[in-house]
Amino acid sequence: MTTDTAPIRSEERFDEEAVTRHLREHLPQLIGDHPIRYAQFPGGKANLTYLVSAGDTELVLRRPPLGPTAPGSHDMGREHRVLSVLYRAYPAAPRAYLYCDDPAVMDKPFVVMERRRGLVVREAWPEELDPSTEFRAAVAANLVDRLADLHMVDYAALGLGDLGKPDGFAARQVKGWADRWERARTDAVPEMDELGVALGARVPQPQRAVLLHNDFKLDNTMIDTTGAVVAVMDWDMSTLGDPLVDLGTTLSYWGGTGGVMDLVAADAVALGEVMDHGSVAQRYAQRTGVDLGDLAWYRALGTFRIAVIVQQIYVRYVRGQTSDARFAGLGAVVAPLARSGLDLI
Repeated sequence: MTTDTAPIRSEERFDEEAVTRHLREHLPQLIGDHPIRYAQFPGGKANLTYLVSAGDTELVLRRPPLGPTAPGSHDMGREHRVLSVLYRAYPAAPRAYLYCDDPAVMDKPFVVMERRRGLVVREAWPEELDPSTEFRAAVAANLVDRLADLHMVDYAALGLGDLGKPDGFAARQVKGWADRWERARTDAVPEMDELGVALGARVPQPQRAVLLHNDFKLDNTMIDTTGAVVAVMDWDMSTLGDPLVDLGTTLSYWGGTGGVMDLVAADAVALGEVMDHGSVAQRYAQRTGVDLGDLAWYRALGTFRIAVIVQQIYVRYVRGQTSDARFAGLGAVVAPLARSGLDLI
């Protein structure tokens, strides 16, 4: 979902004829009789994302990565359920048109959605975007506002009232990410074990239940040349729960102060130096009315989650499930991330 695509990596190809037949059958109003072409958006680190072109129509197809995945992650059915309705109340959400879990079509479930156009900030600030402090500060403010706006959505009115179980959500997050760590670990990292215990020892009481994105960060959004957020992507972990879980994750990715998060966070190259963590939190609180008293705990949880996600990506490389050389050095990032989470606790 950037402006650039590439030929599909050899190990990440799929049965294009089967997918084409399925799309023609289920999306005739969008596909028509045009030839269908496929390319890959190569920038992501987890789910695989492809461009589907048919005449003047461009759609986006997303599916989980190759090989085994953690339970509850890469949930394309969840992503489709949310995005098939959320666009009505939250304009930054792309509209999803189709979900398929038939292994005869593709070996993993996939979702097809509208394509939005803009720029995704990853390892470097795009040349097409204004690099000035003022512009980046506006982008930062817009990002915080879109997170706050999401948390103000009436999810029950959209039919999403049973998307998750808000009671005990934060405690389940600690346990769930600790379990994922155990399944993905390749070496002993005592700091990760210590952080998991520390988080579980004092879980704050939630203030309200909201619709969570569950991985809200700059490189999961698309920006246009005015600084507006034209799309929020990656909804496969969305659920109902404590809003500060989302804010803590966002702040954990924010970076920009020369710390360890700068190793993994696109936000570090763009926003940390123009809006600090305190300003982010205060802007969010002013828009939502949420109390920030336990924010350090949520930031530590966000850091723990990021460390696990980094390890999950790294172990896919170790197991030969991907040949993407970007992932080769990620294992060394986990322990420093855990230490930064312990400092917050």
